[in-house]
Amino acid sequence: MSQNVKLLEKARSLPDEPGVYIMKDSTGLEIYVGKAKSLKKRVSSYFRKSDHTIKTIALVENIDDFDYVVTGTELEAFLLESRMIKDLQPRYNIMLKHNDMYPFIEVTVQEDFPRVFITRRKDNPKSRYFGPFVGAGDLKAALNQLQRIFLFRACKREIKDGDKKMRNQRGCLNYHIKRCAGCCRGGISKEQYRKRISGLCRFLSGQKKDLIDELRGDMQKAASDLQFEEAAALRDIIQALENINQNPVLDESLAPMAPVIDYDKGLTKLREALGLDFTPKSIEGIDIANLSGKETVGSLVNFIDGLPFKDGYRRFRIKTIDGQDDFACINEVVGRRYGRIVREGGKMPDIIMIDGGKGQLSAAAAALDEIGARPGVLISLAKKEELVFKEGVSEPIRMSRRNEGLRLLMHVRDEAHRFAQHYHHILRKKAVFGEK
Repeated sequence: MSQNVKLLEKARSLPDEPGVYIMKDSTGLEIYVGKAKSLKKRVSSYFRKSDHTIKTIALVENIDDFDYVVTGTELEAFLLESRMIKDLQPRYNIMLKHNDMYPFIEVTVQEDFPRVFITRRKDNPKSRYFGPFVGAGDLKAALNQLQRIFLFRACKREIKDGDKKMRNQRGCLNYHIKRCAGCCRGGISKEQYRKRISGLCRFLSGQKKDLIDELRGDMQKAASDLQFEEAAALRDIIQALENINQNPVLDESLAPMAPVIDYDKGLTKLREALGLDFTPKSIEGIDIANLSGKETVGSLVNFIDGLPFKDGYRRFRIKTIDGQDDFACINEVVGRRYGRIVREGGKMPDIIMIDGGKGQLSAAAAALDEIGARPGVLISLAKKEELVFKEGVSEPIRMSRRNEGLRLLMHVRDEAHRFAQHYHHILRKKAVFGEK
């Protein structure tokens, strides 16, 4: 039986539901990510049709296997496809190579009442961007659906909190057809509206479950405080979000980890456990991993206010170490990362966390001493027992696995490991295809 026939048989067994599919080559490398209204029909078409484009023919010839994620709706398939393409950078998804050609969602988070709209330029440092996305038409449809849930505004009107003139505004068409909260006429407070925008951003970042749990808690509190109108509004948002995806079946190995964490509480618990006189704002996690015993890579992830900040992520291909010497590799990565910060006069993170135990911690401390740099605190997190080692303290810090502070550190560690594995894929791709 030919490989194409085997793959066709596997594709025919897929669910007839929306989702995302991930094509892999013989080395296990992800080479293409796509979305589908019906996983069964779309994936089967790759191995059944004969009238493919040249690009698709080349892709099919390199497919050895595939994975898939059922999302339940086309909207979540669309959003997940974008996140995975950006994260995995598959070879055949060349359409996203030039990001400036493809649309983003822009959220003007610095405004009193942020706007949400589609843009092809990512040039406002005061805005938050999501994307890029494949297909402006699909993106517009997705944003229309989300606007009915979160009631965000898309107009260009400048609206300031406390402006008395807002009381005399009639509201635009979107307000009257219940697609906008009516910021321009005082229909919603700044605090309530910004909570909605925060919820939208979390949804676009893939934190739907966390968001619903938080909204449910807010709804119960509003009801107990006799704020029935607010409780009803939160109930409607929860129901709308739950209806987006009736049957979520997400493969956590294919997407960034999103544990249920109270981030504010996690940072407070870290302050207490580490004996700090300040609440940490920035955390950087470092992991070292080897590729088939031949390549060693380092990854650095950046968290701000307890949440991943993807623009702060960095990858390091080890340059000075031969073989598998974790301590020396950590020394190199720490020296390169923070040496540059020192040279450029940048700001050190509040917490640097190394994946490992006392030995890895000592290697990082030695590198920081060499360059004359210090974070707020330097720690390491040992696997299995999840012990936290702090520089200058002989005994490990033991925290309950239910402690939000430890769970936040575990999230940082796991994200650093995941990011390192994706670098492995990139190096493997270069080896397979002879890229430099």
